[in-house]
Amino acid sequence: MFNPGSNLPEPELLKALLQPLLEDFEYWFKRARILLEDYTIDFLGEEQQAMLLERVKQAQQEVSTAQLLFRTTGGQVGVETSVLVPWHQLVTECWQVGMKFRLENPDITIQERFDSSQP
Repeated sequence: MFNPGSNLPEPELLKALLQPLLEDFEYWFKRARILLEDYTIDFLGEEQQAMLLERVKQAQQEVSTAQLLFRTTGGQVGVETSVLVPWHQLVTECWQVGMKFRLENPDITIQERFDSSQP
């Protein structure tokens, strides 16, 4: 199928848009996971923090599966919007938790932990 609003055939458009989007989800879920695993977030409470961490882990698995399918098929498989929207909502929720955590803990730098966990 060809997208009339673009000069790119659909597979190339899919690669140009979906691949970086999946990489972004992977990046932000990894950061969120480090925050949730390595720090006590008092304003969430232990149970809420554990539940958010489990949701992030599940989303990471889903994103990894989508990336694997995308690579395996040479970019011929897309991801339904109904799957992307919850990931985006979860990333937004994690951003909000991270911002509040940083405001309450200005001396903690999560970036250092993230960088040290990079392959």
